[in-house]
Amino acid sequence: MIENPVLLDGTFVRLSLNGRLLNVTETFLNKVGSRDSAILKTVVTTSNTPAEALSQQGLDLLAAGDPTQATLAFRAAIAATHDEDAIHSEAHHGLIRALRDAGQLNESVGAAMALIALTPNDPLAHTALSISLQAAGHIPQAEAAAARARVLEWKIQLNAPPATDSML
Repeated sequence: MIENPVLLDGTFVRLSLNGRLLNVTETFLNKVGSRDSAILKTVVTTSNTPAEALSQQGLDLLAAGDPTQATLAFRAAIAATHDEDAIHSEAHHGLIRALRDAGQLNESVGAAMALIALTPNDPLAHTALSISLQAAGHIPQAEAAAARARVLEWKIQLNAPPATDSML
């Protein structure tokens, strides 16, 4: 049960959840609300941001074989990202994987497309889309997404500074 929320600095809210003190973003608290307080129970005040802690919880839930709960944790991590310029890509990738593991293939494809909209030049986002499309049975589209990922990776390699040869 969430008790005693206190605004700390205009960004973070300190609250007590089942006797544990937590710092979460006000935006996160508004989006998650008390109905998903189970997700909050392991978000403790550390050097990590609430988004990072929630993303880690999602990874732990995936590893434990609970993709449905992992989906909730990754969505909460995305909602907890309070810097409008920041994209918590790890949480987005985790959400894509959790949805796919939960058998929600269309939602996984949608989440991958949303990540591509946020990071259009990220080869990993296109790879995630390819994997989700393949799992959903959309093979030609999956191959196109994989090809786009390869092209983006080649562009990154071509723009990288040349490696120095240690033999010279």
